[in-house]
Amino acid sequence: MNNPVHTVLFDLDGTLLDTAPDLAFALNTVLVEQKREPLPFEQIRPWVSFGGMTMIKNGFQLSDDEPIKETLRQRFLTIYADHLTDQTCLFPGMAKVLETLEARGIQWGVVTNKAAWLTDPLLQQLNLTSRSVCNISGDTLPQRKPHPAPLLHACQLAHSTPETCIYLGDAQRDIEAGQRAGMRTLVALYGYIGAQEKPAQWGASGLIQKPLDLLSWLEQSTTPNR
Repeated sequence: MNNPVHTVLFDLDGTLLDTAPDLAFALNTVLVEQKREPLPFEQIRPWVSFGGMTMIKNGFQLSDDEPIKETLRQRFLTIYADHLTDQTCLFPGMAKVLETLEARGIQWGVVTNKAAWLTDPLLQQLNLTSRSVCNISGDTLPQRKPHPAPLLHACQLAHSTPETCIYLGDAQRDIEAGQRAGMRTLVALYGYIGAQEKPAQWGASGLIQKPLDLLSWLEQSTTPNR
């Protein structure tokens, strides 16, 4: 029998929350301000998990050494901060997942590379802060994913061991961080995964097509082998 799951840890953007619409709005607003054409949502969506700088770089087709990039990123973040939850919500089925975990006495928390000045109000506005056992942001520690430190810190706050935690994310760095921390890992295939990416090759413990699949995976993974 596998170790029981005491704590489920979620990546934020593209895993727990569908934040892409508000982030796409912020990017397109900056593009229009700079006399550029707005981009289709479907083009922007796979960029979200890589953070604001990547979104700006891709949206404006900038090279790494262009100094204007940081100015644009700051403007992008300012707009986004004013529209954190205009369209952002839990992914379909995730509300039931959280309720079921809580009913079963399984803790859940958040480990994201998103900065705390955005993560904290986002979770507060969606009334999730008091329900989660921990909210680890990208600047909580000196290290960020794919370093395992944020996940290990989450374990400490949850009074759990890595063997009794699972980490669900939609980026390869999520899976790498979870593996390095000694946790079981799941890929959220419903998240912001680009067509060129190959999540089946990331070495995760499992892949789920939709949030509710997490509940089935939990039941199967903690059932004695027959």
